[in-house]
Formats: sequence, C-alpha cells, structure tokens
Amino acid sequence: MRDESPRARAARRAAELRSHGGTEVEAGSEFYFPVDAIPDGWSYEWKRHSFLGKEDPAYEVALARSGWEPVPADRHPEQMPAGSAGKTITRKGMVLMERPLEITEEARRRDQLKALNQVRAKEEQLHSAPPGTFERGGHSQVRPKINKSYSPTQIPPNDG
Repeated sequence: MRDESPRARAARRAAELRSHGGTEVEAGSEFYFPVDAIPDGWSYEWKRHSFLGKEDPAYEVALARSGWEPVPADRHPEQMPAGSAGKTITRKGMVLMERPLEITEEARRRDQLKALNQVRAKEEQLHSAPPGTFERGGHSQVRPKINKSYSPTQIPPNDG
C-alpha cells in the first residue's frame, strides 16, 4: 500500500465505509443504532450516563437492578472512533445498554398496564361524584364525554 495512489486510497476507504453503513443517513439521529446489529434475544437502549458532566450513581444502580448493562465497545467497534480505548459506547452523556429482550418486554407490559390503570382511574373520577355534590346521573348535557384516539405526532425539524 506504500505506492497506493490517492484515487486508489479513496476508493479503498469508500469501500470500507460502505461495508459498515458509514455513508448512510443514519435515521436523522446520532443515536441511531442498526437493529440488525443487536444480538438475537437482546434489547438495546440509550440510557443517561452523565448530565452536565456528572454521573448519577443512584440512577446507575437502578439501571443495574432492572437488568441494564453497558454494551461492550469491542462488540461493535464500528460505533467507536478509530483507536478508541473506551470500554463502552457513549455519545453526548448517553451510554448504549443491553438487557435480555424478554425482560424488556415484561417491563413494557407492566408499563402499559400501569398506564391503562391510570386512565381507568381518571375515567371513574370523571363519571362519579361524591354524594350530595353535583350529580351527573340523568343529565346528558353534564355527562363527561371521553374521546380516545391515537395518531402520530409530528416532530418539528431541528434547525439548531
């Protein structure tokens, strides 16, 4: 490679970049991680590592108790700068963490059930009134009306 021309070196480097997706627009986020690179049976998420340069040991303990561990940097060297000696994958105060997918799915189900129970409790509050207070029973004009719909939220472009 000592006699490699600038054009040949550029072509070789372009091939390297294409081989690990370095030329793709990464879903508009510096925290993009290709889903197909996550090992089978595992889930990855970015978690807070520091805020304003300070770590939060209590939060780190809570993450560990819920099964999260840092993803080893040597598993995904393409996510790190060349020659990096870091043991974890970090970006802007966030660290890439992993835990078994089945634990993540259980946590999501618990969170969804908790949210549904909170909605049900508020609906019950809307439909009931303590005895002797404003009665809603027979008056159609004062019955609470609850409409539920789900739609995607538009995210404004980041111009800054």
